[in-house]
Amino acid sequence: MKKLNLYSILRSHAIITFGLMCIAFGWGAFLIPGNVTGGGVSGVAAIIYFGTGFHPSITYLLINSVLIVIAMKIVNVNLGLKSIFGAIVFSLLLALFKSFFPEPPVSDTLLAAIVGAILSGIGTGIVFTQGGSAGGTDLIAMMITSRRNISPGRVIMMVDVVVISSSFLILQSLERMIYGYFVMVIMGYVVDFVLAGSKQSYQLFIFSERYEEIAASISTNVKRGITLVDAQGWYTRKQTKMIMVIIRKHEVTDVFRAVKEIDPEAFISMGNVMGVYGKGFDRMKIK
Repeated sequence: MKKLNLYSILRSHAIITFGLMCIAFGWGAFLIPGNVTGGGVSGVAAIIYFGTGFHPSITYLLINSVLIVIAMKIVNVNLGLKSIFGAIVFSLLLALFKSFFPEPPVSDTLLAAIVGAILSGIGTGIVFTQGGSAGGTDLIAMMITSRRNISPGRVIMMVDVVVISSSFLILQSLERMIYGYFVMVIMGYVVDFVLAGSKQSYQLFIFSERYEEIAASISTNVKRGITLVDAQGWYTRKQTKMIMVIIRKHEVTDVFRAVKEIDPEAFISMGNVMGVYGKGFDRMKIK
């Protein structure tokens, strides 16, 4: 069990690190070198850098120190610990990529803004799927979505409007501010797209004479609850049990493997589920 927990922790942090790398690459190689700002603490750090030359990675780390303390009190301590990890790793990666890319790899500013926004959105979504945070508006989004039924992308977008609007005071460029809004919209959409894919759920109906063995295998190996429903075959008139189970997208292969190993002739019906609320899935966020 301890080995399993250690593997789970290491796997989660490895995925978070990959997501942070995507975000840092988007900002350090495309947005900041292209003089394009965005939202969140990264945007604030970029604006301060454009105005004063103060390194954005240091600004990012300082601001996040305050937000992490607040998030630990509102959400949970574990989120705070993952956020500390995220803020430090992101700051280091941002400094690294910025030193490697004094100029963006592409000459077109619009293309730099699009690529940077997509990379940042993908990275943020990946970090969110592991319950981690790169800090900044990610933390603000998690604090709000833990209490309200609103998408993280929308929260980030609302906060970003204020940050991007303030960039006009430093850059004195309407064009750059519009680029910033462009980055904001793309990033918010991509975050929601990644999260929607990771939270996709399926409802499976499994018919097999060896339903007890299949149910035990799914319960033990996939760690999902099983419901047995009384059923009767129309042609045979034989009484049996039907297995109903709801799983996440990434668990589909595990369930099919468990069924095939026990009964290759089992009949399975699978359908998309719009929303699943309860233990092991999403929590109802209403008063």
